[in-house]
Amino acid sequence: MLMTGEQQGIYQSEEAEVKGVLIAAEGAADSVVVQKIQQAVMALFQIEAHKIKIIKMK
Repeated sequence: MLMTGEQQGIYQSEEAEVKGVLIAAEGAADSVVVQKIQQAVMALFQIEAHKIKIIKMK
């Protein structure tokens, strides 16, 4: 939850919608590592696998 302001003691919040995720990881050459990263991102951001791109960090 992102707190954006306060009005008379009442907090307003805005939630950003994640449309996709790009991750550069040193271990991305290993398919098991990629799968684990993808599962973690899917759980964290509640997005589908096709919206996640994981590339090998150079």
